[in-house]
Amino acid sequence: MFRAWPAVGLLLLIALAIPPELRPRAPESAAKIRVRSGSAHAGAWQGWSDDVFERARESRKLVLLDLGAVWCHWCHVMEETTYRDAEVNRLLGAHYMTIRVDQDARPDLSNRYEDYGWPATILFDSNGRELAKLSGYIPPERMRDILKAFADDPTPGPSARALEPQAPADVPGKPALSSERRAEFEAANARHYDPEHGGWGRVHKWLFAPGVEYALRRAQSGDAEQAERARTTLDLNLQLIDPVWGGVYQYSHGGVWTNPHFEKIMRMQSDNMRLYARAYALWREPRYLQAARDIRRFLADHLRSPDGAFYASMDADRVPGEHAGDYFALDDARRRKLGLPRVDRNLYARENGWAIEALCELYAVSGDAADLDLAYAAAEWIHQNRLLEGGGYAHGERDSAGPYLGDTLAMGQAYLSLYRVTRDAIWLNDADLASGFIDRTFSPEQEAGGYATARGGGPLPALPNREENLDLARFALRLFRLTGQERHRLQAERALKYLARPEVHEGRSKAGVLLAFDEFEREPLHVTVVGLPDDFRTRTLLLAGVALPGTDNRIEHVVPGTRSVSGIKFPKLDAPAAFLCAGKRCSLPMTDPDALRAAVLRPAQAP
Repeated sequence: MFRAWPAVGLLLLIALAIPPELRPRAPESAAKIRVRSGSAHAGAWQGWSDDVFERARESRKLVLLDLGAVWCHWCHVMEETTYRDAEVNRLLGAHYMTIRVDQDARPDLSNRYEDYGWPATILFDSNGRELAKLSGYIPPERMRDILKAFADDPTPGPSARALEPQAPADVPGKPALSSERRAEFEAANARHYDPEHGGWGRVHKWLFAPGVEYALRRAQSGDAEQAERARTTLDLNLQLIDPVWGGVYQYSHGGVWTNPHFEKIMRMQSDNMRLYARAYALWREPRYLQAARDIRRFLADHLRSPDGAFYASMDADRVPGEHAGDYFALDDARRRKLGLPRVDRNLYARENGWAIEALCELYAVSGDAADLDLAYAAAEWIHQNRLLEGGGYAHGERDSAGPYLGDTLAMGQAYLSLYRVTRDAIWLNDADLASGFIDRTFSPEQEAGGYATARGGGPLPALPNREENLDLARFALRLFRLTGQERHRLQAERALKYLARPEVHEGRSKAGVLLAFDEFEREPLHVTVVGLPDDFRTRTLLLAGVALPGTDNRIEHVVPGTRSVSGIKFPKLDAPAAFLCAGKRCSLPMTDPDALRAAVLRPAQAP
């Protein structure tokens, strides 16, 4: 085992009214744009640095930050059109210091501006004050107008509205959603679902993970409407899985599921793999298991490094800036003859943590040792090459502003998943160390609340990210229920107090916060297996428990004659048995794994 201006302003206001998770990234009319001749701006791009605004003041220029991704089709289009336009280049050279950043390499900037890209274009004055935050592809004509307008009048536009004052996070009592707020969030989540075409969102179609996961949880409790939403979305999303190489395309545009954008990024691979695995755990539909395995195949064949860690992404385009629909319609041999799209070969701890967690979820339902071997190898490489003193993790080989919360959090979640499927305490220990590093490094400030996305420092203050705090609350809560250590409960509550504030969710999907508070407010499924550890029947029951849907389930093993963590002493039986437990009461013993599954999933299977 491995170790471990008016018109521009109006458009921006309209864009801000759409939840960021469901917001379109670029106009579809730009898809047919081809490369123009002209003077490329590439030679003038600089990197982001701590002294960026000091240098801007010295040169008496504004700052343009181009925040994109190496896999991003519209970033390529903008590079080959907008930034090759002669007038755009003249205005940039005269009035702006131009900064280009790969958002995958800088989670602090990515999390800060994720609502506006990719590509995201951020304009600052020389004191670091935001002037404009612009979303997606900007054609040359519009870019000329924007650059000239801010050069003439560097006053913040409507997209750069100031943040509302935030209430202190350290308030007495446990975090909670009132019944009124919960009803409001439930209604908002329902409104985001598209009953005509399926999926959450009406412009882009993709497997929106919080919406699907929440629907799966409700389906497990017998909610037929949520079950139908989850099944419909999962079935339609199968059209976004590459039939040749496997792996899932990022999204489909135009409100339908048949116009994919072809980038394959790790976040989407991991979310899709674990959700299809979870759907299979719930309904035993073979197509869901096959979908998860097809994504695993893509990771193993195209994103796996020779040392076993995973690369970050595969590009949307074979030729940068050109739509790749014809290419991805080809079979394997013809694709390879033309050449492969670019793979981003950065080995980030965060992306590997996501992949490890998803592979463990797949292994829990497949029982295929190859799934677990892939997870082991990635965990071993990250542990050897990204581990920091104190239990945290670096992002990449050379972090310019880390450490970042996302890397240590993702690896902590990965270690909990490894512990869940192996029962090896070494992984639980590593998850505990990651939690401690997070508390020491990213702890909430009294005036802001929430765990910050980075340690801090640099030209912009580190801010909390909603999605990271959602994941952290759920991670810490799982740790608390496994270890009983109070510091894990406090960590979960600190994150949830930040998430309980209304302004944190303004204009965003509510599914994620509903998930987090559901887990906080209810006891998880608790399965206790009583039997000798070397008895294959004990192992079979434990594996049946692990294969049940839900990652916060408590699957406990007790040797006959000893007490459980809850203090219950079980009777000596003739054969290993499983019990469903709540509080200090347990069910009658079950010796058949199918009986255990039926007892847990009876509400989901009811007519």
